[in-house]
Amino acid sequence: MDPAIVLYPAPAIGHLISMVELGKLILTFKPSLSIQIIITTAPYNSGDTAPYIATVTATIPSITFHHLPQPTSFPPSISASSLHHENILFELTTFNKSAVHQALSSISQNYTLHAFIIDFFCAETLPVSAQLKIPCFIFYTSAASNLAAFLYLPTLHGNTMKSFKDQNILLDIPGVPPMPSSDMGKPLLDRRDKAYDQFLACANYLCESTGIIVNTFDSLEPTAIKAMLDGSCVPEGRTPPIHCIGPLILTKEGKRNVRSESLTWLDSQPSRSVVFLCFGSLGSFTVDQLREIAVGLEKSRQRFLWVVRSPVSVANSGLPDPDLDSLLPYGFLDRTKEKGMVVKNWVEQVEVLSHDSVGGFVSHCGWNSVLEAVCAGVPMVAWPLYAEQRFNRVVLVEEIKIAVPMNECEDGFVSSHEVEKRVNELMNSERGESVRSRVVRMKNEAKAAMANGGSSQVALTKLIEPWK
Repeated sequence: MDPAIVLYPAPAIGHLISMVELGKLILTFKPSLSIQIIITTAPYNSGDTAPYIATVTATIPSITFHHLPQPTSFPPSISASSLHHENILFELTTFNKSAVHQALSSISQNYTLHAFIIDFFCAETLPVSAQLKIPCFIFYTSAASNLAAFLYLPTLHGNTMKSFKDQNILLDIPGVPPMPSSDMGKPLLDRRDKAYDQFLACANYLCESTGIIVNTFDSLEPTAIKAMLDGSCVPEGRTPPIHCIGPLILTKEGKRNVRSESLTWLDSQPSRSVVFLCFGSLGSFTVDQLREIAVGLEKSRQRFLWVVRSPVSVANSGLPDPDLDSLLPYGFLDRTKEKGMVVKNWVEQVEVLSHDSVGGFVSHCGWNSVLEAVCAGVPMVAWPLYAEQRFNRVVLVEEIKIAVPMNECEDGFVSSHEVEKRVNELMNSERGESVRSRVVRMKNEAKAAMANGGSSQVALTKLIEPWK
């Protein structure tokens, strides 16, 4: 039978893209392999994956998607509203275990399966692969620094009875800069929350895997990677092999016949003059916060390209597009039309970041976006919104030094003055220039890591060599 590997991403579009890019990278080294991808659907808006899946299917015959049966209704524990969407992801994984078992068994009837690569959020599926005697790797789509913290989480858990939100200390985590306890991932802040227990369980599953694949590269996060390889993050247990094979970012499939309005607008702007603001597939603000951003941008007098989504209060109303005239300050679009452009919902982020006119990126610190900025050599203003993004901000600012921080008030609100200050700091200050120089260096390091003999290529070769 033909050889194959099976990939199992979390349903969010960012996780799916990373997993597909991993499959594509593996194919460049093992073109004889077939890539089988198991797809599940979340009972909430996790980003529209259908167009992306259709494009990959049409352009890469070696990649096949298998959609798990979607129940007509989810159990109340899954469909009920939750403080953290991660809760739903974990429960969905539990709910789908038997379906994944059936899918793996079915695929194995036609292929020799060399590996089962699962998203971190699907870690509870690891026993399924053990039953079927398929080596199981966990693909960690965030930073190596964040992985180090998760491997160390059982140790942190055993050192105190307090929740992170109540500790008010700097945590000492191997390989990670001093981390304010309040900047741990949002679902981890309250140890009484069900999400905390689920993440703690996943931390233990990590150590049971055949290996962990990380979307990063050695010279971007050397301290965290060394700490893991030394075993410092799992002081009383086994650290599985760590394979740093990144940066993996979205690559275009085919050619677009029409150039987008945003890219055409960027063509007319001076080199490195535009600040790009975009906050991921789930990034949404209140109306008040949107208006505060607008005021800050206008006062900064910087050129900008800003992606705006419907605010939180409107996002569930079924409106397809944000009404910019009603959401933004009166006259804002007219007053800034010479220097700025506001786009509804979406742009081609990789292409925008790679454009010569873009000189800065205000980002939510999602790891895919961070790697896209690194590969384009664009410095960042770090404005975290959810998940592990506050943790990432500390790493980006204090350790990697490729971003300046956006600082929020206690209630999470960011003032127009702070927006103005940080945008200008990035574009017109000595600190901003230092950050820019650092990220350009990381861009070159990323290219070297993925080139022949580079650290990521060596790691990938070591990973797939047994798949004969």
